[in-house]
Amino acid sequence: MSDQQNSSRSRRRFITKLATGLVGGALAPQLSRAAIIGANEQPMLRDYYSPNDNIQIALIGAGGMGTADANTAITVPGVKLVAACDLYDGRLEAAKKTYGKDIFTTRDFNEILDRKDIDAVIVGTPDHWHKDISVAAMNKGKSVYCEKPMVHDVTEGSAMIEAQKKNKVVMQVGSQGMSSLGNEKAKELLAAGAIGKLNYAEGFWARNSPWGAWQYDIPADASLQTVDWKRFLNQYPDRPFDTKRFFRWRCYKDYGTGVSGDLFVHLFSSLHYITNSKGPQKIMAMGGLRYWKDGREVPDVLMGMFDYADTPEHPAFNLSLRVNFIDGTADSTYLRLVGNEGSMNVEWDKVTLTKNKSYAAVDDPLLSTKLNKDNPNAYERKKMLPPDTTVFKAEEGYKGAHFDHWYNFFNCMRNGNAVSREDAVFGYRAAAPALLCNDSYFQDKAIKWDPVNMKLA
Repeated sequence: MSDQQNSSRSRRRFITKLATGLVGGALAPQLSRAAIIGANEQPMLRDYYSPNDNIQIALIGAGGMGTADANTAITVPGVKLVAACDLYDGRLEAAKKTYGKDIFTTRDFNEILDRKDIDAVIVGTPDHWHKDISVAAMNKGKSVYCEKPMVHDVTEGSAMIEAQKKNKVVMQVGSQGMSSLGNEKAKELLAAGAIGKLNYAEGFWARNSPWGAWQYDIPADASLQTVDWKRFLNQYPDRPFDTKRFFRWRCYKDYGTGVSGDLFVHLFSSLHYITNSKGPQKIMAMGGLRYWKDGREVPDVLMGMFDYADTPEHPAFNLSLRVNFIDGTADSTYLRLVGNEGSMNVEWDKVTLTKNKSYAAVDDPLLSTKLNKDNPNAYERKKMLPPDTTVFKAEEGYKGAHFDHWYNFFNCMRNGNAVSREDAVFGYRAAAPALLCNDSYFQDKAIKWDPVNMKLA
C-alpha cells in the first residue's frame, strides 16, 4: 500500500472515530488525570499513611537537582526523607536545616545503602556516579530513582538493566515529562491518527542565563577540607583540586554528558513514550563552543540529527534536536511531532494540535456538504471547517510532571510493580542516543545504533 493510501486510510480512521465518539477523550480540550489514565493504571496512593507505613528515602547527591527531587518526593503522601549523602559538607549542613537535624548525613554513600531503614534512594549525583551507585543500591535491595541520563557512557547500560532484573526492585529515571499529562495526551492523539502519518519530529532547548549554562555558584568555603575531592573523581584521572570541576561538573567530559545528556535526553524520553519507539538507528551531530569560554570541554551549541527506521510501532521518521546556551531572546523548549495531516507541539501541561485545512474536510462524514445533482442550479457550497488549532490544557490545580513522576515511582513500590514509567530498559534507550550524539560530535562522524538489541551496530 502506498504512503498516500496509508495517509488517506489514517485520516478516515481518525474521522470515523471522531464521528462515533471513540476519541472523545482524546479531543477533550482540557487535560485531566481521570480522562487519560486507563482502567489498568495502578491504584492511587492514599492521602494519609501512618508513620509505620511510610516509605523512607535517602538523598545521594544533595545539589540543585537532587534537592529539588527530594523536595517533590516528600510532598507525596506516606514518604519521609531520613538520610542524605554528599561530598561537600555545606550541602549536608543545609540538608539538616531543611529536613531536620535528626536525619543521618554522610559523605560515603555505602553508609546509606547499609541502613535497613531506607527503602529507596535518590541518585542525584554527577553523571559519572549514576551507574555505580544505582547498581550498588539495587544489589542492596533498594529501589532507585536515578536522575537522567541514566548512565554516563553507552557501555554502562547493561549493568543497570541486569541489576534491576536480578533484584526485582523499582528503578525509575528522572525524566519527569514521562509522567506528564501533556505526554499522555500526545500519545493518545498520535494513536488516534490526529496528525496522520508521522514523518518528522523536532525539539529545541534554549537558555540565556549563566546559571542555566551551568555556571553554578562556587561556595566560598570550598576546599580539600570541606570537599571529598578524591571520591568525586571516581575512576577518572587524578588531578589537583579544582572547584570548577567539582561544582560545575556538567562542563567536563569526565563527569558530565554535555547538553545532550542534560537536555536532549528529556526529549528522547518523551518522544519514545509518545511513539512507542525504541530509538534511532543513525546519529549525527555538529555544533561548537560559541560563547562560554570558561574552560568547559563541551559545546554550548549542539544540533543532532537522528534517523528512525520503520518498525511495527511507528513509520520511519527523522528527528532533529538543538540546544543553544546563549540564546539572546528567552529561555524556551518544545517538542513538535509533524505528520502528513497536522502537527502537535507537546509540553508537559499542554498540547497544541494543528490540522491541515486541506485534510480537515476531505472524506469527513461530519463536515462535508454533498452537491445536489438533481438541482441544475445548485452550486458547491463551502464547508464548515473545524478549527485549525486545538489547545489541550491541564486542569487548574494540576500538580505537574515532577509530582506525577514521583507519584508513579511510589505507586510501583507500594504495589510491587518493578516496571516503572521509565525503568532501566526505557532509560537506557533514551540515554544511548543522547550519549552517542556526543560521540558523533567529538569523533566527527555518524554513528550506527541497534535500538532493539541496545548495542552499537
